[in-house]
Amino acid sequence: MDYKETLLMPKTDFPMRGGLPNKEPQIQEKWNEQGLYQKMLAKNEGKPSYILHDGPPYANGQIHMGHAMNKIIKDFIIRFKAMTGFYTPFVPGWDTHGLPIEQALTKKGVNRKEMSVAEFRELCKKFALEQVELQKNDFRRLGVNADWDRPYITLQEKFEAEQIRLFGEMAKKGYIYKGKKPVYWSPSSESSLAEAEIEYQDKVSPSIYVAFSTKDGKGKVDSGVKFVIWTTTPWTIPANVAIALNPELNYVQVKVENESYIVAQALLDSVCEAIGWDKEAVTIEKEWNGTALEHITVQHPFIDRESLVILGDHVTTDAGTGCVHTAPGHGEDDYSAAQKYELPVISPVDDKGVFTEEAGEFAGVYYDKANKLITEKLTEVGALLKLEFFTHSYPHDWRTKKPVIFRATPQWFASINKFRKDILDAIDETEFKVEWGKTRIYNMIRDRGDWVISRQRAWGVPLPVFYAENGDIIMEEATIEHVASLIEEHGSNVWYEREAKDLLPAGYTHEGSPNGEFTKEMDIMDVWFDSGSSHRGVLEARPELSFPADLYFEGSDQYRGWFNSSITTAVATRGESPYKKLLSHGFVMDGQGRKMSKSLGNTVVPDKVVKQMGADIIRLWVMSVDYLADVRISDDILKQVSEVYRKIRNTFRFLLGNVNDFEPKHAVVYEDLTEVDRYMLNRLYDFVNKAHAHYENNDYLFMYQELQNFINVELSNFYLDYGKDILYIEDQDAHIRRSMQTVLYEILVSLTKLLAPIIPHTAEEIWSHTPHVTEESVHLTDMPAEHDVDNDLVAKWDRFLTIRDDVLKALEEARKEKTIGKSLEAKVTIYVDNAEDKAVLASMNNLNQLFITSQAEVTDEKVGTAYAAASVRVEKADGEKCVRCWNYSTELNDDHLCPRCAAVVTEE
Repeated sequence: MDYKETLLMPKTDFPMRGGLPNKEPQIQEKWNEQGLYQKMLAKNEGKPSYILHDGPPYANGQIHMGHAMNKIIKDFIIRFKAMTGFYTPFVPGWDTHGLPIEQALTKKGVNRKEMSVAEFRELCKKFALEQVELQKNDFRRLGVNADWDRPYITLQEKFEAEQIRLFGEMAKKGYIYKGKKPVYWSPSSESSLAEAEIEYQDKVSPSIYVAFSTKDGKGKVDSGVKFVIWTTTPWTIPANVAIALNPELNYVQVKVENESYIVAQALLDSVCEAIGWDKEAVTIEKEWNGTALEHITVQHPFIDRESLVILGDHVTTDAGTGCVHTAPGHGEDDYSAAQKYELPVISPVDDKGVFTEEAGEFAGVYYDKANKLITEKLTEVGALLKLEFFTHSYPHDWRTKKPVIFRATPQWFASINKFRKDILDAIDETEFKVEWGKTRIYNMIRDRGDWVISRQRAWGVPLPVFYAENGDIIMEEATIEHVASLIEEHGSNVWYEREAKDLLPAGYTHEGSPNGEFTKEMDIMDVWFDSGSSHRGVLEARPELSFPADLYFEGSDQYRGWFNSSITTAVATRGESPYKKLLSHGFVMDGQGRKMSKSLGNTVVPDKVVKQMGADIIRLWVMSVDYLADVRISDDILKQVSEVYRKIRNTFRFLLGNVNDFEPKHAVVYEDLTEVDRYMLNRLYDFVNKAHAHYENNDYLFMYQELQNFINVELSNFYLDYGKDILYIEDQDAHIRRSMQTVLYEILVSLTKLLAPIIPHTAEEIWSHTPHVTEESVHLTDMPAEHDVDNDLVAKWDRFLTIRDDVLKALEEARKEKTIGKSLEAKVTIYVDNAEDKAVLASMNNLNQLFITSQAEVTDEKVGTAYAAASVRVEKADGEKCVRCWNYSTELNDDHLCPRCAAVVTEE
């Protein structure tokens, strides 16, 4: 007789191979047909909400792995919250204005000079919306559940109108002003930049020491004595109007050969070394406190202009001479110091970085090329004391990757100073997962200057400002609201399609325009003002959302970007932060920790991985990394993740296969479960409890580690391995079998729910194969409830498993020595000298099954080999092998069946 037919082998249609690239789109299509997003909302309608506000990625090009990680973690959060009873609308967004789209069109051959601004903007809008669709498809393919049919896009009329209104509220409070200040200027972009658009790269610059001769020493310094300045930007020398000293420092006049120079005493030695003066030959002639030298005038080296000696706290002894070259048109500290002395702001550089006529003989020269010409001029007039070159970190335009300059131009500003303390107080009230996140944004707000909100571009939201004939600025509540209503109806292109007078309210008059003529501002708003307005244009505008959001979650670069602009505009207009909690992630690097770039050929593109491995592999990788820091990804790393996925999938396949004949009526109540089953159920409870905590704390890596331990150690290495003998061999309705199936079913359902936010496609597939579930989707279920854990029972069995580990080591050694083949060929004898361990073993009535051996006994005498917890002897099992269960027995019947198998077969 073939006894295989009498075994209760696993049965399931759940396939071993995932086939994710083909299967996932089918599952997503089913979700779309079901209206899963809407059903998830309907399930929790009326319950407390949890609002994660999506920071808008820029709509330009295919998504990269950083985008994927960001949206996937958001999906983890939203799906978990939905499965714990929260109403979780998630509105995805896109940032669509700004320079990159203008540049993209230029690269595609669009000549903006051949068309009107309005026509060019229409092309920008069309391109941006195409990019939105491209990225939307990529995000959807990753399994991200969101309101994809109704995203917010910063070019939408309603959004732009709310942005205009937010600007108007800030203007009404006196936070918006126009001024001429030095700002970051990108000659390569021909536009001002915000601090958030600056990145630092190494640059080789000239380092020069220059002498300015005293003209009027105010009776303290002789005429002709030279103040020595140091600068790394020779091109700014034509804009010099002052030399700044620190009022607290001591300054000395020193004799070098036949000339006298003034430097800070604390820097004299380093100046001598840098310029090449012989220290032994340098003599000090006079000393002053910095304050004593205020208001002295010096002669500009090659321009017919006096420069004033001023005082400034920004002067330090970190480097240089203690006498700071001051060009208010090209430096923020210079500007602030010079303002007190009402000095002129000279900035003889145009939008492209080329010197204007104001620069005299250098007119028409690009600023960087002027460095050489100006140092030659300084040499010619005898003012250059030293020239050398050095490499240092220098600000660059983060888009064009080219150096920027400080340049004074008329710009629109938001005055941070007027409400800085309010922003800092709002940060103090915000929850942060990591303290450095709070420190980072706090310090940025504390130290930042006023926000330059204007840009000299075409593609963006216009500044709703008018000018009267006499130049008066018109920025009134009524005019701004009228512009907002026009934009809400027609879109922001109306600003470029109509004349200024047609954009003003009907019958509008102004005393500065006696002829009724007006002009309009042509600068656009900084794109950070766009996205930073999303709390108004989205959170407050969408009825399903609310202000403030529970969470903002983006890359760590957004402390200077979206996090920053959002809290600034929200505090300015609402008096509170737009987010209750702030969370950030690092950047995605290659396998060696290098930044990804096409030139290095080390990019990992989500679309490619999805097509080769599936979205759930990317999602499992996201779970496996410490996203708070920079993370790594490579083909090898993804292969390792695929192996983990395979193990997870096979575990579920085993669970499904072994509950195929289990029905709810077969469930055994907790008190009647066998002890090992109660132990495993408590291990499940412990895992569920920890998973809840990890989800709540956004600690996915910890959960990943707990998951692997539970599947590999608790289940595969012990419970499922031990259970095969029971599940396959025992009578179908045997209590020991139904007891185990009760726990297996609980593990199956609980694990599927717990993993649904992480690998949603696989969880859905598992759910479709799980018997006796009623919900049409696992994503419409609730997370398994948290339970109290019987810690005494767990401790007892954990101790037993320590002993079992020793037994398994002994069996492995016996296998190597050819004493046995499979473990069922073994008889083990165990000795423990610990009273607690003796009690643990004495309470077990099926040791041979737990060890997966044919026989097992405990002895009071030391035997075999000593291990960490027990001494173990392994021998060949007594008796012969049962042809059905393969256990060895001394009581086989004539059909070579052991008593257990004989009873089962007879009953069948």
